Amino acid sequence: MAVPVILVTGFLGAGKTTLINHLLTANQGRRLAAVVNDFGAVNIDADLIAENADGVMSLANGCICCSLQGDLLRTLSGLLKREPPPEGIVIETSGVSDPAEVVRSLLDPVVWREATLETVVAVADARALADDPSLLEDALCRSQIASADIVALNKADLVDAADLARARAAVAALKPERVIFPVAEGRIAPELAFAGGGHEPSVPDARRAAQARFATPRFETTTFTAERPLDMAAFQATIGRLAPRLVRAKGFVTFAGQPDRPMLFQLVGDRATLGPAPAGLAGDAVRLVLIGEMGRLDVDAARAMLAACVQA
Repeated sequence: MAVPVILVTGFLGAGKTTLINHLLTANQGRRLAAVVNDFGAVNIDADLIAENADGVMSLANGCICCSLQGDLLRTLSGLLKREPPPEGIVIETSGVSDPAEVVRSLLDPVVWREATLETVVAVADARALADDPSLLEDALCRSQIASADIVALNKADLVDAADLARARAAVAALKPERVIFPVAEGRIAPELAFAGGGHEPSVPDARRAAQARFATPRFETTTFTAERPLDMAAFQATIGRLAPRLVRAKGFVTFAGQPDRPMLFQLVGDRATLGPAPAGLAGDAVRLVLIGEMGRLDVDAARAMLAACVQA
């Protein structure tokens, strides 16, 4: 089974490492591996650190963190050979780098079979954008936002409602509103990073409770299964109609004419991919998970639309 990869991009100081810290500490039972540029900036609670040697920080919760040294693909290869292997990999791009080249590398068919690009998250600074929306006129910053599937509008707790709306409008000039989510201290909802990611961590203290109003919205999830393959043209048309109401979708599909060739389908933001499924897959011909913001996705209608794609 290919390991999902989360790519985190964003301008210097926007909060990329803070978001990665959150994913590592609120991992919901996943063994995550993080690849970061500045190892020392990862501020993991000392009680979580089990071992720190040879450029790899092992955590008591099963996660690891390593610094990017040399070629990214070589680093990924090393991570995938670990025992046990990670169940997800989070990669931090440099704040002064264009993520487009990294995305192209991760979409290479050879890489895709082992490490599948799941989500590109761009971290934007709500406070900075509220003060100066012209920051998005910078070519690099625009490229980082344009490459993203999801935009985490970080530091939302540091601005008032008017400033947050101003910052969000600035980003919305480049990305659809449905993929922009205000967050505080990088506390992105798991559903935005990993399809079917479960629920938000509990809120044990007053400080976190105060942040709740900046948390990402709740999501609703539905599954669709079918015992027969889909008509490809009908499926593509249906996904095109559903996409504006979805945050993401993921699963395995087979198509009429190639019923013995299951495919891995992913939709996140505006990016949809379809590639070979892992070997040895058995079960239903179609297994899909759809995730949308509460109130935006008509679950019954979505399932009916997909059912209409099943080959008679």
